[in-house]
Amino acid sequence: MCGLTGILDLTRSTPAASLARTATAMAATLTHRGPDEGGVWVDETAGIALAHRRLSIVDLSPAGRQPMHSACGRTVAAYNGEIYNAPELRAALDAAHPWRGHSDTEVLIEAITAWGLARAIDASVGMFALAVFDRQSRTLSLVRDRLGKKPLYYTTQNGLFLFGSQLSALRAHPAFSPAIDRNALAGFIRRGHVLHPDTIYENVHQLEPGHILTVTPDGTTRSAPYWTLQTRIRAARATPFTSTPQDATTALETLLTKAVAARMVADVPLGAFLSGGYDSATVTALMQSLSPTPVRTYCIGFDNPAYDEAPFARAVASHLGTDHTEFRVTAAEARDVIPLLPEIYDEPFADASQIPTYLVAKRARQSVTVALTGDGGDELFAGYNRYNQGDSLRRKTRHLPASARRALAAALLATKPATLDKLASFIPARHRPQAFGEKLHKLADTLALDDTQAYRRLTSQWPDPNAIIIGATERIWPELDPALAALLPNPIERMQVYDTLGYLPADVLTKVDRATMAVSLEARAPLLDHRVAEFAWSLPLDLKIHNGDAKWLLRQVLYRHVPKALVDRPKSGFGIPLGDWLRTDLRDWAEHLLDESTLTASGYLNPAPIRALWASHLSGTRNAQYALWNVLMFEAWRRTHHP
Repeated sequence: MCGLTGILDLTRSTPAASLARTATAMAATLTHRGPDEGGVWVDETAGIALAHRRLSIVDLSPAGRQPMHSACGRTVAAYNGEIYNAPELRAALDAAHPWRGHSDTEVLIEAITAWGLARAIDASVGMFALAVFDRQSRTLSLVRDRLGKKPLYYTTQNGLFLFGSQLSALRAHPAFSPAIDRNALAGFIRRGHVLHPDTIYENVHQLEPGHILTVTPDGTTRSAPYWTLQTRIRAARATPFTSTPQDATTALETLLTKAVAARMVADVPLGAFLSGGYDSATVTALMQSLSPTPVRTYCIGFDNPAYDEAPFARAVASHLGTDHTEFRVTAAEARDVIPLLPEIYDEPFADASQIPTYLVAKRARQSVTVALTGDGGDELFAGYNRYNQGDSLRRKTRHLPASARRALAAALLATKPATLDKLASFIPARHRPQAFGEKLHKLADTLALDDTQAYRRLTSQWPDPNAIIIGATERIWPELDPALAALLPNPIERMQVYDTLGYLPADVLTKVDRATMAVSLEARAPLLDHRVAEFAWSLPLDLKIHNGDAKWLLRQVLYRHVPKALVDRPKSGFGIPLGDWLRTDLRDWAEHLLDESTLTASGYLNPAPIRALWASHLSGTRNAQYALWNVLMFEAWRRTHHP
């Protein structure tokens, strides 16, 4: 994987040496993304500089260096990602073409030159963020992959169009003078991540997944989609899958096997993250079925059994015969990561599983450069607990009048989560979700809400962030258009859409990209092959949640390789005992960040509700770990980057 950045001086008044020097400095902030080498290309008359940091994965020779020119010299590009069908694209191009190497970068650039940008991107299968400059039309284009695996940020400030793989590259430009966007901050406080196309800064944007942004010589910008989930859902519903469950299992296994095989191509050592859950186990099983030697697999374990998935991963690895490495991580080692988070994530980010994700990536990087992951299974195959549990609770209470639902919600909310945990102790452990009481509280909150409001509440840590952020008016996540909503009568499917458009790129993929790139490890997600996504949306919901079993069809694929007994267990997050740490080892750190006078002086956060919630957490009245973590991660980031 790599990092890219660049400058387009719309006034064309910056000397070449200055463009090169500044672009190189911007790229230096991305060295962790590409430690192997760097390059810069400048065209002073066009006012452009492209810079790149390379993590060599395919074609380790100088022929893979970037920024790269097309053979004819018209197209210049800096690119971050992998095109998995590069051999097919290469074969479709002119057989007499003078190839210089075998990198997918070269294939992509020549395809763009020969076919045009739109056709080349439409034909590409992979994960990518791309900056491509057409020297003939003097048009700059930024491109992002369909589901948002690779990041790309941009802004226009002081006559300059700046772009880069991370915000750190933009901050390195001396003309970049950002202001924190309070409205985006309100959304972050609600969810723990910033939704596209917003960023934490005013007038700085993330390119949306599946979009191409063009910048003409006069500075006019236009962003347009080349692929949208909504369009693909409509197409899938027009030609739904109607065969048997057995045929559906075979079709999915075939698609996933091809996706995994394509992502196993690398000129460097490769492995997989294995948690023992359905998604990573399926990816690992298919990898091992394709490999003549044991696949390298990695997991981490914790001393706290409530958060330790290592035994499950170990059992799956043993059955498959992988070369398995298990790292035992102490609580102290995990807590030592926390001061690094503002630099690793580069903008406020508050999914606490960022810590174990970083740790497993760091350990895996000691022996591999590429790791396959199971990301995407929950969104595509309806795996999140909130889908099944939320829908079940609402169906069971739908016949009750609104007043009765409100009374039931009040009764549940009046009972402490710890008490609910004790009351639920009769449920067998293998069927009882982690943090049962906390999750039941959040579900109870949704009883009197419509579907859209319920989803927003289920994914909120602070239900009213405008009360926390001074001077903010939160931008509310847009609702589905009526035509698409009509195609998705079940609220579970609508939640899947919201998650795939929002939570997946803004949280899951951001978490994995930053954690792996911080240690120069490339992560690949076979389940997020866009052809797998399109197939998943052609399936009836009953093949995703069947008789209460989530991810039913994906499980059937897995069961062909791994016995059910090794993987069937309640879904648990990739988590840490954050609530306990905040009351003990992290208490002084948190007190420092939540100091009332400092919060007041900064002018962003209203300290009163935050301090009240902190007090209730310390007393044990509430477990407010995630709401507090959002505030703590913002304050840690602010004090690092905007003291």
